[in-house]
Amino acid sequence: MKDSSLTLALSILGFMMTFIWGKPLIQLLHRFNIGKLVRIDGPDTHFAKIGTPTMGGVMFIIPTLLITVLLNAASLFGVQIIGQSFVLPMLTMIVFGLLGAIDDWEGIRGPRRGLGMRARTKFILQVIFAIVIAWMMKHFLGVSHFYWPAFSEPIDLGNFFIPIAVFLIVGMSNAVNLTDGLDGLAGLIAATAFAGYGVLALMVGQAYIGRFCFILVGALFGFLWFNVNPAELFMGDCGSLSLGATLAVVALITGHILVLPIIAIIPVSEAVSDIIQVVYFKKTHGKRFFRMAPLHHHFEMLGWSEVQVVQRFWLINLLGVLLGIAIAMI
Repeated sequence: MKDSSLTLALSILGFMMTFIWGKPLIQLLHRFNIGKLVRIDGPDTHFAKIGTPTMGGVMFIIPTLLITVLLNAASLFGVQIIGQSFVLPMLTMIVFGLLGAIDDWEGIRGPRRGLGMRARTKFILQVIFAIVIAWMMKHFLGVSHFYWPAFSEPIDLGNFFIPIAVFLIVGMSNAVNLTDGLDGLAGLIAATAFAGYGVLALMVGQAYIGRFCFILVGALFGFLWFNVNPAELFMGDCGSLSLGATLAVVALITGHILVLPIIAIIPVSEAVSDIIQVVYFKKTHGKRFFRMAPLHHHFEMLGWSEVQVVQRFWLINLLGVLLGIAIAMI
């Protein structure tokens, strides 16, 4: 009970720190004219979003970093609140956040204005970062296993761990990035997924990872205060790439990777819809499987309002989180 109370208190701290500096950050982004450029082939209703500040991922990344570092420093005084296991997820968030920030900046002020970093370049860098992170996870944290439902003992992946980890980190990073297309959608989905993995981490005795997850959940709620429709700022690749990669790392550390596609059912569906659209378009020489991809745009084209899509997708993902936890507890 004491551990749960501390975890919830840290979540509230994450919210407060993010909320407090939210407005000043938005004003700063406005001052430097760091505004979103909406893609031409998107829904017409999105043109009203042009100029809204982006790179909002720094709003929750920095408070999460400050809180975890300060709490870890408390161990110098004999107070162990958050242990060293948070370092790798936090490092993942920073590295992928920087990659996303560069992508956002290139899309706003760089030579590829409106497009951002070349997809191939971004993908190669994601893979390189993921390989390093997976190697560190295996050799520094000793993580190379996963849990199978109904089996109490973990199953060791051995040498297969690193390629599987790289696939999950890169895949989830891009999946959350694709999800980030509507006001509040990626933030709500990510907060729900991290809350689910926070619960799973506490279940398997990884209290420090659980606390990290709930600090991030609180920070995401603080971000969502400014990101829900109509959004005052956007997450940008700075936020979405980092959240997806960090979620995969947390899943790998807890060992519950089998339920990741369920807990992150919306990002996975968004990624699959985009793959289906591209493959179908090429195979049929120009025909579309969905009216528009990724999936949330398809439902917008069907007549759903942006708020309806966000609320319904969040409800589906919430059910996925509950189902994932239930399966992991078997």
